[in-house]
Amino acid sequence: NPASLGICTPQQLRAQSGCEGLRCIALQLAVTDAATINAYDDVLSVYDSAEALREKIMRPGDGAPREERQEPLSLREREIVVCIVKGMTNKQIADTLCISTHTVITHRRNIVAKLQIHSPAGLTIYAIVNKLVDLSEIRDTITEI
Repeated sequence: NPASLGICTPQQLRAQSGCEGLRCIALQLAVTDAATINAYDDVLSVYDSAEALREKIMRPGDGAPREERQEPLSLREREIVVCIVKGMTNKQIADTLCISTHTVITHRRNIVAKLQIHSPAGLTIYAIVNKLVDLSEIRDTITEI
């Protein structure tokens, strides 16, 4: 259960068992931080079908070290990244997208968890590299160094 991650992490379980190839599968009962879920080999959701659950449980482990999974950003999260890159405040983003400021903050938290990028400058680089914005769109918001 990812909610009890502080009690025993998948890495601790593997070390204590002496089996580095041990598969740890999270049972996700509610929305869980992506960074927390990334520690697991797979995720079972209460919304998964019986067949999906069976397939995930029966899937053999490869024994290889786990790679961090990077979840793709949702359409709304990409819109918020573009707004951040354009220098908008949380309030301006909320007004532009017709959502609450609290929702903007939640999306920003999810973006950081998914991308592990903590600064607007880092998001700017991400947005340019992933073609979310064009340099001509944000030329005025980029300060000269």
